[in-house]
Amino acid sequence: MALLLSRLGAFSHRHRGAVVLVWLVLLVGGGAGAVTLAGETSDSFAIPGQESTTALERISEEFGAAGGATAQVVVVAPDGQSLTTPASAATLGALVAELGQLPGVVSASNPLDPAAPSVNPELTTGYSTVTYAAPVGEVTPEQQDALIAAVEDAGDGALTVEVTGQAIQAPPHVGGPAEVIGVVVALVVLAVTYGSLVVAGMNLLTAVVGVGIGVLGITIATGFTDLSSTTPILAAMLGLAVGIDYALFIVSRFRQELRSGADVGTAVATAVGTAGSAVVTAGLTVVIALTGLFVAGIPFLTQMGLAAAGTIVVAVLVALTLVPAALGFLGVRALPTRQRGRAHTHHAASAGFLAGWVATVTRHRLVALLLTVVALGAVAVPFFSMQTTLVQTPPEDSTQARAEQLLADGFGEGAGGPLTVLFEGDGAVPAATAAAGEIPGLDDVALVTPPVPSADGTAALVSVIPQSGPTDPATEQLVADLRDLLADVDGAQASVTGATAVSVDVAASLDAALPVYLALVVGLALVLLVLVFRSLLVPLVGVLGFVLTVGAALGATVAVFQWGWLADLVNLEGTGPLISLTPILVIGILFGLAMDYQIFLVSRMHEAHSHGAAPLEAVRTGFRQAAPVVVAAALIMFSVFAGFVPSGDATIKSIAFALAAGIAFDAFVVRMVLVPAALALLGDKAWWLPRWLRWLPTLDVEGAALERPAARPRAEQPLVVGAGER
Repeated sequence: MALLLSRLGAFSHRHRGAVVLVWLVLLVGGGAGAVTLAGETSDSFAIPGQESTTALERISEEFGAAGGATAQVVVVAPDGQSLTTPASAATLGALVAELGQLPGVVSASNPLDPAAPSVNPELTTGYSTVTYAAPVGEVTPEQQDALIAAVEDAGDGALTVEVTGQAIQAPPHVGGPAEVIGVVVALVVLAVTYGSLVVAGMNLLTAVVGVGIGVLGITIATGFTDLSSTTPILAAMLGLAVGIDYALFIVSRFRQELRSGADVGTAVATAVGTAGSAVVTAGLTVVIALTGLFVAGIPFLTQMGLAAAGTIVVAVLVALTLVPAALGFLGVRALPTRQRGRAHTHHAASAGFLAGWVATVTRHRLVALLLTVVALGAVAVPFFSMQTTLVQTPPEDSTQARAEQLLADGFGEGAGGPLTVLFEGDGAVPAATAAAGEIPGLDDVALVTPPVPSADGTAALVSVIPQSGPTDPATEQLVADLRDLLADVDGAQASVTGATAVSVDVAASLDAALPVYLALVVGLALVLLVLVFRSLLVPLVGVLGFVLTVGAALGATVAVFQWGWLADLVNLEGTGPLISLTPILVIGILFGLAMDYQIFLVSRMHEAHSHGAAPLEAVRTGFRQAAPVVVAAALIMFSVFAGFVPSGDATIKSIAFALAAGIAFDAFVVRMVLVPAALALLGDKAWWLPRWLRWLPTLDVEGAALERPAARPRAEQPLVVGAGER
C-alpha cells in the first residue's frame, strides 16, 4: 500500500495544477448542484415497520388531517377566573379561529368544545390542538414562525398563552459564533505546530474544501431521498475534524523528510507513502464504523452513517491528492526560514516535555497503567445510569418550556406526552369503548378520553394521558402495559402510538442494537490492528483503551446532561435523558478516531522496533516522533467538536460534548499514558504473533517498502515555483 500511495503522491505533485483545478471544479459543481437540486431535510426519527410508526401512517389514512404534525397552544385564565367566563371564552374562541387560519394548519380544536373538551376540571387551563397537513418534521420555518407570532400576540391580553409540540421544534443549526471559534482555535494550533501561518492556512483550507464537497453532496442527496436534518451537521463536524488531522499528518511527515535532506518531490512521495498509509487505514476504520451503523436496522441512522462516511472518504482523498499538490506549490517554504537549505538529523520533538513525559510513564509503567484504568473507570460510572429518549428537553424560559409547565400544572406531568391507541376493524368502536373502561385500571394512567370514531366507523382513537412525563421510565412501562392489555382485543386490532410511543420504540431499538454494534466495532478493531501491527497484544491494548475511552466519554456526558453537573459550563438549558442517537453515534465515531491515534502513535513505535531498537527504546523513540503530531491533531479535533457544544441545540450539543470528551480522554490519557505504559510493560511480547497467524498479509503502514531504493518513485526534474522549490 505504501508504494502505491507514494506513486499517487508523486503524481499529484507533478500534476499539481491539474489536481487543484479538479478539486475546485468539484467544489463549484457541488455548490451549483446544491442550489438547484437540494430538497428539505426531516426532523422525524421514526422506524418503518414498528408498531408506533405504522399506526401513525394508518391514522393519516383513516383520519386524514389527524395524522399531521401537531402543536398544543396552552391557555390559562387570569387568577380567580375560569376559561368559561364570557370574556375569556370569547377571547379563546377568537384565538382558536385565528389558529385555524394560519398557513399550513388544517384544524385547531376549541378546548371548550363539549364533544371533545381539553380543559382541566377546574376550568382554568386548556389547550387547543393545532394540526398541520405536513407530517412531523416537515412543518416549514415560516409556518412555525406564524404560529409563534400568533401565540405571542394572544399572550399580550388577559389570557396566558404558550405553545409546545413537535410542530414547532426547530431543526438543528450550524454556523454560529461558537463553531467559528472552534475553527479559529484549530488554525491557532496549526500555526503554533508548524511555526507558519501560511502552512496552517493551507492545511485548514484543504480540509474546508473536502468538507465542503462532502456536505454539498449530502445537500444534493436531499433532493432525491429523505435525510435527517442532523445528517449534514454531523458530516460537517466529523469531516472538518478528520480533514484537518489527516492533512496535518501528511504535512508533518513531509516537513520531516525535508529536514532530512530530501528534495521536494521525494519528500512528497515519501510523506504520502508513509503517513498517507496511516491516513488510509485510519480513514477506513472510521468508514467501517459509520457504515456499520446499519446493524441497528434503523434507516435514518444508516443514512446518517453513510453520509458521514462519504465525507470521510472525501477527506482521505483530499489528504492523498490535494494536500500533496498544495505542498508542491509551497516547496521548502513549508519549513521555517531558518531550517531551509540544510539537513537536520535531530528534531526538537526528540527532546523537551514529551520526551520527559514518556520516560516517566515508561519508568513507572505499572503505576501509570493502573492509575489510568482506575481514573477512566471512575469517570465511566455514570454511564450505567444512562437514560435515552427522542423527546428533547426544551430550553428554559422558552415558550415550549413554559407551555409544558402550564400543562403539567393544569393536567399533570403526562399531559405533555399523551399516548394514542388506534383501533382498526369492524368492531373498532365497541372495542375502543370497552378498552377505554379497562385502561384506567393500569398503573400511571391519569386520564382516558372517550373514543373518536373514523367517518366509516372502521377505526377509532383513544387518548391516554399518563401520570408521569414523556421521558419518565414509568411512561415507558405504561406503553408496554398497554400493549399487553390490548394484545387480544376482540373484533379489532389495537396499536399504541403517538410521539411518546415512537420515542420509546426508537430508544428501545437503539439500546438493543448498542451491544451488537459495540461487539462489531471491537471485533473490527482487533482484526484491523492485528493486520496493521502483526501482533495480538498491541490490538488488545488498543481495544482496552477504546472501551475505557467510550465508557468515560459517555459517563461524563451522562453526568453533565442527565445529572446536571457543570451544566453552566456547556450552556445547558435543561437536563434530562440523552438523545437516543448519542450512544451509538459516539461509539462509532470514537472507534474510528481512537484507532487513528493508535495507528499513528504505535506505527512509529513499531517502525523503530523493526529497525532494531530495544523494546523500551522503541516505545520512547516512536512516542517522541509521533506524540507532538498526535497532541496537535487531538487539540484540533477537540476544538472543532467543542465548538458545537455551546450552540444550544440539544441533539448536536450532547453528541459534540461526548466526542470532545472522548478525544480528550483518548488522546491525552489513553494514548499518552496507557499505551506507552502497557507496551513498555509487555516488552518484546508486545510484537509477538503466533505462528498460525503469520500468513496474514502485511499492510506496511510504516512504509518499509519505500526504504528499498528501487521502490522509491523517481523524483521529477526540478521545477522552480517561486523561490521555495528545489
